[in-house]
Amino acid sequence: MKRQCPDPECSTRNSSPKTKGLVRKGTYFRRSDGQRISRYRCRECGKSFSSGTLFSCYRQKKRKLNHPLELLLNSGVSQRRAAILLRVNRKTVVRKFRFLAQQARSEHEQWLKTLETRPLTSVQFDDLETSEHTKCKPLSVALAVEPKCRKILGFQVSAMPAKGHLSRVALRKYGPREDRRSEGWNTLFEKLKPVVSPTAVWLSDKNPHYPRHLHRHHPEASHRTTPGRRGCIAGQGELKKIGFDPLFSLNHTCAMLRANLNRLFRRTWCTTKTKQGLIDHLSLYVNYHNRMLTPTGPR
Repeated sequence: MKRQCPDPECSTRNSSPKTKGLVRKGTYFRRSDGQRISRYRCRECGKSFSSGTLFSCYRQKKRKLNHPLELLLNSGVSQRRAAILLRVNRKTVVRKFRFLAQQARSEHEQWLKTLETRPLTSVQFDDLETSEHTKCKPLSVALAVEPKCRKILGFQVSAMPAKGHLSRVALRKYGPREDRRSEGWNTLFEKLKPVVSPTAVWLSDKNPHYPRHLHRHHPEASHRTTPGRRGCIAGQGELKKIGFDPLFSLNHTCAMLRANLNRLFRRTWCTTKTKQGLIDHLSLYVNYHNRMLTPTGPR
């Protein structure tokens, strides 16, 4: 619990937690999680506060649902089914889902700052394709992974036009759809500049558009490519049907995304309704993936 005066201009904020400027002022029972919380009073400014005032979930009425909901949403459970399992309203799940996604983004940014002291020397990146509302509105998820520990470094979601036999159907029903994948690649490569060495080795498939976007932001980097391979049954096509896969860390991570996010299942009726919803769900999973599902050994 944080023990600090909430007033940013108070002199006790920069002092020790055991300073005499803070005195106890009783306790109260917090119904949201069943804990007894201590209260304090600042002698400098006279304000009263509790040890939970500065927490991000301050004044939430059902904070005990945050952790179970995070586990469910990262384990292939939809928001509607999570509401049934937790016995809450669907709107409560939506609000907490957005709150948890914002918290996950903040924690991921803090984790990236810890990598700046030891920049990465190798990165794998590629695109994962999904859709928005219908397969006629595809989305591309540019993904970058650290190959040794399979940590997800970042992602960008971009709109793209339909391909193949759906291109005519999509054009007739929804009109022309702009291809924004290049903007996503540029944004991803720019964000990874502080945590990746300028001379790092970047590995990807033979997409002809990757080199010019990569060298625009990492001119001294070495870009290596490997031909695309046929997918196998395991991993729903993300894992490749070969003995040795140079992009195994990336493809394995994409297979885990397909397995743990219900909106990315190959055959599902839980589709992404909005682009922001996909971004929030990916943000939530990236933080959980890096903390719980990948090793924490040396890079």
